[in-house]
Amino acid sequence: MRDFLPADKARRERVLRTIRDRYRVHGFDEIETPVMEDHARLHAGIGGDNEKLAYNVLKRGLDADAIRAAAEDPSALTDLGLRYDLTVPLARFYASHRAELPRVFRAVQIAPVWRAERPQKGRYRQFVQCDIDIIGDATSRAEAELVVATLDTLDALGLEGGEVRVNDRRLLDAMLEAFGFPVDARAGMLITLDKLDKVGPDGVTAELRERGAADEAVSAVAAHLSHLAASAAGSGFALTAEGIRGALPGGMPEDVVAHLVGLGEAVAAARGMAAGSADVPLRFDPFLVRGMGYYTGTIFELAHPAVSYSLGGGGRYDGMIGRFLGQEVPAVGFSLGFERLVDLVPATDETVSDAVVLVHDSDAPVGDLLALKSALLRRGARVRLEQRTKNIKALLERARADGFTAFATVAAGESDAELLQIKPLD
Repeated sequence: MRDFLPADKARRERVLRTIRDRYRVHGFDEIETPVMEDHARLHAGIGGDNEKLAYNVLKRGLDADAIRAAAEDPSALTDLGLRYDLTVPLARFYASHRAELPRVFRAVQIAPVWRAERPQKGRYRQFVQCDIDIIGDATSRAEAELVVATLDTLDALGLEGGEVRVNDRRLLDAMLEAFGFPVDARAGMLITLDKLDKVGPDGVTAELRERGAADEAVSAVAAHLSHLAASAAGSGFALTAEGIRGALPGGMPEDVVAHLVGLGEAVAAARGMAAGSADVPLRFDPFLVRGMGYYTGTIFELAHPAVSYSLGGGGRYDGMIGRFLGQEVPAVGFSLGFERLVDLVPATDETVSDAVVLVHDSDAPVGDLLALKSALLRRGARVRLEQRTKNIKALLERARADGFTAFATVAAGESDAELLQIKPLD
């Protein structure tokens, strides 16, 4: 958890403002949910490993007897927790307000979340997530809208060159079945396959054997990885029928392939490109897993050539809202990793054209100073009052670092803004 100095805060707000503006023009409406949710909801088995990282909140009014009684089950002491993502709160929000929302609801949530992480570069215990979600649309149109809005936002931030890697949980399951992995072992196998970009094919096959996978299944995975290494371009496979089929074993569900092809065609059209063109910023990744336990279909991950890690991701989670509402509702979302993203955004001149520091003598009347300030404010300037110090050079250097572009000195008795000698800070 971090403090932010004024320059850092201004940079973060500029990036957030751009993200909000782009999502708004794409037709998404911003909502807000509480920072806490019911403990039972946060630990309902739909948050994957993030549930283990949740900060729990003690019940109010606990006495010593209640604490002793809960010694064997500490969770009995808590009834709330800080949200660890924005998707679980959105599902609860939609279930609570469905009657007041449109049939297809396009939501924006930009807010902090909390996880008891081991802090490291780009990973914090409090961080901001920027989520867009579409609820009520089961077609590839929903995924395409999310991808187009995300890529457009990346471009608006000056981060052209990003691309979205795509897969589908149903294809992953069908592929594991084709390799010969039993149903009850597939969750563990996915954890291993998700490490492919870190440990390579040999590391994956070695770990599969350590997990006790059958030799025939491991050999099938090894053979397929060898085939992919020989046929795949460095940036992955095109999101076309030929590209997807070429990356997978035979016998994959055609309706899922068609769903992904529709996504690729829609994004290409939105970007003014031919479907299947190498310029379309979409790639099919047959071993993209995404760790969240609630994904049921299409999954995404946002990549950029400037960094080796992802800048965001998401996917379809059709089963989650039904757990709160009692009936199935299709839903899909895409989340930007703001803390990683903000460090990559190019610095720009964020100063107001007229940002003036009024350096005044200690005996200058407050009324005169505020009158001068108000006159400059009416002109559209940004104004700061600073009492003169012995080291005026240091004072002006700090003002320049804070984004001010000019200064004027004010002696006692000066109250006419037209007579100020405003000089540039250069």
